[in-house]
Amino acid sequence: MKTPRFAFLALLLALLGLAGLRLPAPAATPPSDVRVKIVTQQGDIIVALDSKRAPKTVANFLHYVDGKFYDGGTFFRAVPGFVIQGGNQPRERPGDQPIPLEGPLSTGIRNKDGAISMARTSDPNSATSEFFICDGDQPALDGSNTAPGYAAFGHVVSGMNVVRAIAHAPAQDEHLLEPVKIVKIVRLH
Repeated sequence: MKTPRFAFLALLLALLGLAGLRLPAPAATPPSDVRVKIVTQQGDIIVALDSKRAPKTVANFLHYVDGKFYDGGTFFRAVPGFVIQGGNQPRERPGDQPIPLEGPLSTGIRNKDGAISMARTSDPNSATSEFFICDGDQPALDGSNTAPGYAAFGHVVSGMNVVRAIAHAPAQDEHLLEPVKIVKIVRLH
């Protein structure tokens, strides 16, 4: 048995259809849990991005992903028990537009084991394309009232074994002796 509300909606839709009117499409809202796959020569890392709590940071990262910027890049920095850092340094340009910091104190996304965050200079609003993945909890990167912190915007859901393998690869002065190639980064949904 149809409810009165359902019957009213059905009648309204039928009338709109008869009149040849079209309802506007709903505004597209990004899902709050976009997943990307980082394909490396060491294996795959699946990352869930939180566009609900860090919309500007996720949009920036996906801009680079969708533009295939990271394809052929590398993880070039590794500090066991701290971070692995990646990007595509040869494709970086001085004019790349930095994004405003969406820090952990405002988003609630902490630099915990497996968190993905934006790398930046000493200027908190200088992040462009380079990113890092935490190898262990890094509360010092979350910031404080006097230090801005680093913008975490998601977390690894599969492939932490790959992150750890990269973190423990031979390095000198935090730079991998053999950078790990990022074959590509793609959206999964």
